[in-house]
Amino acid sequence: MDIKRVAIDAVNETIVMNVVHMDYKGQVAKRINEKMPLAQVKGFRKGAVPKDLVEKQYGKAIKQEEIKKVVDLALERYIQSERLNLLGTPLPKINEDFNWDAEELTFEYEIGLVPNFEIDLEAKNNIVKYIVTADDKLIDGQVERIQKQFGKAVPQEVSDAKSDLTGTFSSEANGINNTTTIAVDAFSKKAQKQFTGKKVGDVVTVSTKGLFDDDHQLMDYLKVGHEGVHGLDVEVNFTIEAINGSEPAELNQELFDKLFGEGKVASLEELKAKIKEDAEAQFAQQADQKLLLDVQDFLIENTKFDLPAEFLKKWLQTVGEKKLSAEEAEVEYARSEKGLRFQLIEGKAMAQSNIQITFEDLKAFTSGAIRQQMAQFGQTNPTDEEVEGIVARVLSNQEEVKRLSEQVVAAKLLDLFKEKANPTTKEVTYEEFIAASYGE
Repeated sequence: MDIKRVAIDAVNETIVMNVVHMDYKGQVAKRINEKMPLAQVKGFRKGAVPKDLVEKQYGKAIKQEEIKKVVDLALERYIQSERLNLLGTPLPKINEDFNWDAEELTFEYEIGLVPNFEIDLEAKNNIVKYIVTADDKLIDGQVERIQKQFGKAVPQEVSDAKSDLTGTFSSEANGINNTTTIAVDAFSKKAQKQFTGKKVGDVVTVSTKGLFDDDHQLMDYLKVGHEGVHGLDVEVNFTIEAINGSEPAELNQELFDKLFGEGKVASLEELKAKIKEDAEAQFAQQADQKLLLDVQDFLIENTKFDLPAEFLKKWLQTVGEKKLSAEEAEVEYARSEKGLRFQLIEGKAMAQSNIQITFEDLKAFTSGAIRQQMAQFGQTNPTDEEVEGIVARVLSNQEEVKRLSEQVVAAKLLDLFKEKANPTTKEVTYEEFIAASYGE
């Protein structure tokens, strides 16, 4: 068998395979012999059919099956031996006039190659690493929310800026139907006006765009998935089912113990310090996520390389349970191109910086995540044995291993980007951070 590659451009090639009789005739003959005792042809006893009749009835199908096996195996081995770094999988070129009886059979496969490129993590940029602080306004607001949450509910006939509303967000067209309780002041200042002066039974129609200062709150109150939360702009109805004010809870030791455990907070000053600590830890995670997204956007914009776009669009039509039309594949490619580009940049960054993920890395990350989750439910001092047992169970699930591995990679890349990209550090309040993140 003769196999060669024909270059079209830097990221597109064709693999040409010439198959001759010697490549498959032995296996075809073996299959014919195996078929003879089982062959059934009218007028002959089973197992007594002449070989030429067996070949006539079954030979063509057997020949095609064996040639396909030979070609598939040869193609796989060739890709491995040539160390080809492919995007997608090889696509056979369709020849409507293909002659299976020819002395020499030619098979052609289109392939898309991973582009060759370099990235400059230290390139000049205007990326900002935000240090988000919890200011007095935010802390005092959280103290008020705590008092309200643990206070006594007082039914109201008409809603005001301090009311809690129980009701259902709904939009049949967008698959939204979620009953929740929400404070009027949880909405953005602009949206709050639409929820005051209302009575039980009223239906408030609002746009999801600008409904909250932080779009992530759509996930909590409307149960919108994270992927679709940013920039979502659809109309939803909120049907009011109950309106309550509240009699604030007293800030005493009983409340502090209920919130944080016995004796851990003993005064208003300590409560504010705890709120500040917890809030800034949460803000740090959000700031890191924004930094990662900003670096991704910068690298995608400033790392130029070609992709085998037309090949990938054709390949997208062949994968998945539901086959895509050419138009659907075009849309899917446009949707996924940015992610594919960063996936390639991410791999290059890891290779250039010799970043590797070990099983010990995965165990340590999982252990930390589990301890953090347990702390949220009041288990602040789990034993090493308890945590290790949970880690072992989690890592026995391949889907969890994949998900956690992606998080470990993201964490390592974030550390790399912080070091190499050398972003400008800027201290801001949470309101300023939200404005920088969403342009509000």
